[in-house]
Amino acid sequence: MTQHIRKYKLFWIICTVWVWCLPVQNLKADIYSYIDSQGVLHFTNVPTSPQYRIYIRERSPRSLNSYTPNRYDHLIADASQRHGLSFSLLKALIKIESDFNPLAISHAGAKGLMQIMPENIKALNIKDPFDPWENIMGGARYLKQLLKRFNGELHLALAAYNAGPNAVESYQRIPPFKETEDFVKKVLEYYSLLRRG
Repeated sequence: MTQHIRKYKLFWIICTVWVWCLPVQNLKADIYSYIDSQGVLHFTNVPTSPQYRIYIRERSPRSLNSYTPNRYDHLIADASQRHGLSFSLLKALIKIESDFNPLAISHAGAKGLMQIMPENIKALNIKDPFDPWENIMGGARYLKQLLKRFNGELHLALAAYNAGPNAVESYQRIPPFKETEDFVKKVLEYYSLLRRG
């Protein structure tokens, strides 16, 4: 009987040590909030509508192999071929939008690698904006639509990607918003760098 108890204890010790030795992934727990029409404050870690705004952003260190620039090259190449867009352009856009973080969420609620806005997710046939393949395909489709809408003028299409096409049409140029001006400049600079490399 005591031998049976010893084996049982040894089994649990081995299991416990094995669980402790498993690799631990970095978990992130951002908290979002919004105030409804009744004045009630709601909190969640999984925002279900664009009404939610970031309340607390948990910063966690990136592991060495997270968000590597070449991790999604095969998906970018596929989107490039399917939509007739430059691989380097799509990669530059992803770099500036999310820095290759597939779980990125902006303060405005844009999601994933190419930071797709909530109102565009359904229109672009995206079911899961955090799925890298769906996000890149949807973002590439949207960029192609914007290039067509702005007669192939890349700087205007990029400005529309950031500020919305109506803002670009209203100003008939890159809107005078610092965020949009910086965005277009950064994407074009990284695009140029990738083409030379």
